[in-house]
Amino acid sequence: MIFKRLILALMVITFFLPHLSFGVVSPKDQIKKTVDKVINILKDPKYKGQTKKEQRRKLLRIEIGKIFDFEEMSKRSLGIYWRERTPQEKKEFVELYKDLLERSYIDKIESYSNEEIVYLDEKIENSRYADVKTKIITTDKKEVPIDYRLYFTGTDWKVYDIVIEGVSLVSNYRSQFNKIIRTQSYQELIKRMKTKQTEETMREK
Repeated sequence: MIFKRLILALMVITFFLPHLSFGVVSPKDQIKKTVDKVINILKDPKYKGQTKKEQRRKLLRIEIGKIFDFEEMSKRSLGIYWRERTPQEKKEFVELYKDLLERSYIDKIESYSNEEIVYLDEKIENSRYADVKTKIITTDKKEVPIDYRLYFTGTDWKVYDIVIEGVSLVSNYRSQFNKIIRTQSYQELIKRMKTKQTEETMREK
């Protein structure tokens, strides 16, 4: 009887503290694993140079996509206007926003040239949300803080926001998006995002 109660207690603990479950990587380790893979791609001689840019960025997008939850980031960035969208509009917005975020993040990290990356604190709240602090130390000793905000899906940790030098990508975009929607329309926002996507695609060629 005591043994059965002990097993039941362990099951309850495991349920309410999912980040302690066997086989689950910690938020900091999850970030480090992804960033290390990204850095390895950037350092690999066969992906260097302008002629390899398309291939390099394709690989970077694959690695980023493994840990970034673009739908969750879309919801947070669109804010109150997300609920008003149809399923098709949501799908379209997620794809456009994903492209925008990937380009923004890749533009930041693609200039990497053997800078030191330091993984600092990991803070977990209510077994579900986490904040992982990192910083890049440039060759001239300048420190660039990059914090990753994650949530636990039940099986692993996913990024829902990135804070670069104190600026939240999600909050920054939400402010811009909401202003356009309020002063003009949601359709105007989509139009601008599509125009931006086309311009960036042309610039990369």
